[in-house]
Amino acid sequence: MTPGWVIALASFAYLGLLFAIAFYGDRRAAAGASIINNPTIYALSLAVYTTTWTFYGSVGRAASNGIGFLPIYLGPTLMAALWWTVLCKIIHISKANRITSIADFIASRYGKSGLLAGLVTIVAVIGVVPYIALQLKAISSSFAVLTRDPDLLVRQGDIPLWSDTALYIALLLAAFTILFGTRHLDAAEHHEGMVAAIAFESLVKLFAFLAVGVFVTFGMYDGFGDLFGQAMATPELQQLLTTNAVAGAAPLTPTAWASLIVLSMLSILLLPRQFQIAVVENTDVDHVRRAIWLLPLYLLAINIFVLPIALAGLMHFPGGLIDADTFVLTLPMLEHQQALALLVFIGGLSAATGMIIVESIALSTMVSNDLVMPLLLRARRLRLSQRTHLAGLLLGIRRAAIVLLLMLGYSYSRLAGEAYALVSIGLISFAAVAQFAPALLGGIFWLNGTRNGALAGLAAGFLLWIYTLLLPSFAQSGWLPASFLDQGPFGIGWLKPRQLFGMQGLDPITHTLFWSMLANIGCYVGVSLASRPGAAEKAQALLFVNPKGRAAGGAGSQQWRGTAPTEALLGLLRRFLGSARADEAYARFLREHGGDQAPGPALVPFAEVQLAGAIGAASARTLIASVVDEERPGLDQVMAILDETSQAIAYSRELEEKSLALEAASAELKAANARLLEIDQMKDDFISTVTHELRTPLTSIRAFSEILRDNPELEAEQRTEYLEIVIKESERLTRLINDVLDLAKLDAGRIEWKAEPLDMRQVIEDAVHATSQLFRERQVRLELDLPPGVHQVNADPDRLMQVMLNLLSNAVKFCDPADGSVAVGLREEDARLRISVRDNGAGVRPQDRDVIFDKFRQGGDTLGGKPQGTGLGLPISRKIVRHFGGELWLDSAPGQGAEFVFTLPLASVPEARP
Repeated sequence: MTPGWVIALASFAYLGLLFAIAFYGDRRAAAGASIINNPTIYALSLAVYTTTWTFYGSVGRAASNGIGFLPIYLGPTLMAALWWTVLCKIIHISKANRITSIADFIASRYGKSGLLAGLVTIVAVIGVVPYIALQLKAISSSFAVLTRDPDLLVRQGDIPLWSDTALYIALLLAAFTILFGTRHLDAAEHHEGMVAAIAFESLVKLFAFLAVGVFVTFGMYDGFGDLFGQAMATPELQQLLTTNAVAGAAPLTPTAWASLIVLSMLSILLLPRQFQIAVVENTDVDHVRRAIWLLPLYLLAINIFVLPIALAGLMHFPGGLIDADTFVLTLPMLEHQQALALLVFIGGLSAATGMIIVESIALSTMVSNDLVMPLLLRARRLRLSQRTHLAGLLLGIRRAAIVLLLMLGYSYSRLAGEAYALVSIGLISFAAVAQFAPALLGGIFWLNGTRNGALAGLAAGFLLWIYTLLLPSFAQSGWLPASFLDQGPFGIGWLKPRQLFGMQGLDPITHTLFWSMLANIGCYVGVSLASRPGAAEKAQALLFVNPKGRAAGGAGSQQWRGTAPTEALLGLLRRFLGSARADEAYARFLREHGGDQAPGPALVPFAEVQLAGAIGAASARTLIASVVDEERPGLDQVMAILDETSQAIAYSRELEEKSLALEAASAELKAANARLLEIDQMKDDFISTVTHELRTPLTSIRAFSEILRDNPELEAEQRTEYLEIVIKESERLTRLINDVLDLAKLDAGRIEWKAEPLDMRQVIEDAVHATSQLFRERQVRLELDLPPGVHQVNADPDRLMQVMLNLLSNAVKFCDPADGSVAVGLREEDARLRISVRDNGAGVRPQDRDVIFDKFRQGGDTLGGKPQGTGLGLPISRKIVRHFGGELWLDSAPGQGAEFVFTLPLASVPEARP
């Protein structure tokens, strides 16, 4: 028996050491020298998965099911093999969006839904509180074991409140979590001291468990052979080395094995504490590489001695008088190894504290961001909008949530009593968080998952979890009548919670997993297929399913349109982040955008991401929407654009993968892929420019039309001026639309061509006549050199007329504004007809010569401004000329004007002259 004051002193000394490590880690982080930016520390921190369930409960489960404890660790090992595909993708998405929790992640995927975030939080809290209770129960039980004579140990009854060690441990851990888990408001920032302490705890519990395992195997027995040999000589223990049941336990069937493996695979990813450590606290995605093999190695090491300890305990304590969960303590005590027993207690304390600390941080962030803050923001009586600083309030909410969560866990641990073993309590929580799997995994791999589908699936799965697993645990603990289990509610047999709809032969966990996942996945898929996602959902889906397709600046700067007052956005940041942190973030934003002092809409997505790190994505979206005026495009238009983008990304990725696989042997395929990407970029640029060009005349037309409508008293002269502007902009819009249609038809090969013999001299004269008014308005001289008797060409007169009009109008715009002149020449040379149009302007700049024939590109300036026009005339003209076998090019030298020349083959080659 170890004196209570010794145990208390050792416990406080150990917790003091954790405080020191956490304090040191935070100081190093503040100095810019992180100690957790290390792949080994990252992998060790992931071992927070091994709680008292592993330290004590695995032995208890092995004592009744033999190797049936293994599925809980096979699952994480299998999931680790998938981490490079699944976990890395989640980390990339979370870093880009400053995700703060698993609730924030799921809500962000489905349009930043506050309702969905709140539901995830409720499920997490209800599901994980029993797991926190498990840790506190283990601490209390192990303390009771260590302070009593091992020869007199029996199962513990109720302990007076003031004597319950678990209460004081809960309060102490609440203080630790508040100090090192809520020092900063931004929950997306790393808790470096806390992570360092968790990694250290992983080493402590591993060392303690290996120590007791070595003592039992090689101290109490002569190695594994001796121990297993004596166990095999005991008929009651022979079955422990098989999958058959012993000690009255239910058989661990292949179905049960599969269920436990699936549950543990999902839990290593979906438990709030695992998401916190693996995703939120990750400093470098490359650290996952080491965790993929180091965490399974850690799980193997900590489970090597589970079965030997269980067999030794059963041989030394037959009859079930001693709780098998405490064998790791009672065996050293039986041999009067008090120091080893104390070390084991510290190892169990380490396993419990690590889980409680991280789980409390994760859940408090979810409660604050996704339950309390949305309610406070909607409560007008609180007048939060009038408060200038809310950072203190937010930190206070999180700290209060930590204390509340630990008190709820403590209350459950006392009320549940001895109805459940440690492992059973853990499996209840595992089955709860498994309900997140369809929404989360479906959300990052299935583009068509919707918010309504996620809500329906999670709600259905959660309700079935409550009915088939949580309520039966209450009945087993005496909180509900036993008839609820035996006869079903109101005596309806087919509604028995553990034999729902008459399904029999399954253990409780497998039964719950089957029905809850069937409802969850069915509702998620069915409702998603039956519902149409909103524009925000569709945009978020693309960013989550294809995170690497996201632009460096994020989707927000490219997609957001509307009015965004900078001061209002900065005011939000200062209220929720504090003035210093807000100003620092804004300065960083300006540096990233080239020092732009008027960022406008570009600041909106940046501010939303910063707020998301403090109050969650859903609340951040609500706050941003309250101070900006977003211009929402038509839903059909957005859906069409997003669908095209999705198809382009998928096609580009497919081509990229193929080119990588065949890179050594297929240079042509790589070139084709590069060309496709170039064409895709050109298409995007084309659409962007067209919409911009369309918007400009439309804006002018709308503005002057509204002036004319709202001001009937305008003078006739001014009214005429405004109407002329409307007419001119309408003509400009018409020209643009006609040019775009012509270019689209030319590119698609759908234009109708006709070729007939024609006199090019007549075409030129007709074009000159059509543009004569333009020449007179600009006072530009026109010189014609059109010799008679030139041979005809085979071409479309309307299309060649279009070419001449484009060239003549360009020449007028770019000639010398003071003394402009344009010269048009026509002559035959080498069986071709040569037509030239030359102006006396400044000429085309050298940097513009290569792009002058690109779409929407114009070279040179007129009076310091951009020349009017669509920038499509030259590309269209070149395509027309090339169609009839000719070529169009530019002869220009700076300061000597520009000469555009095109040639066409003659309809009949002239005879050679003598």
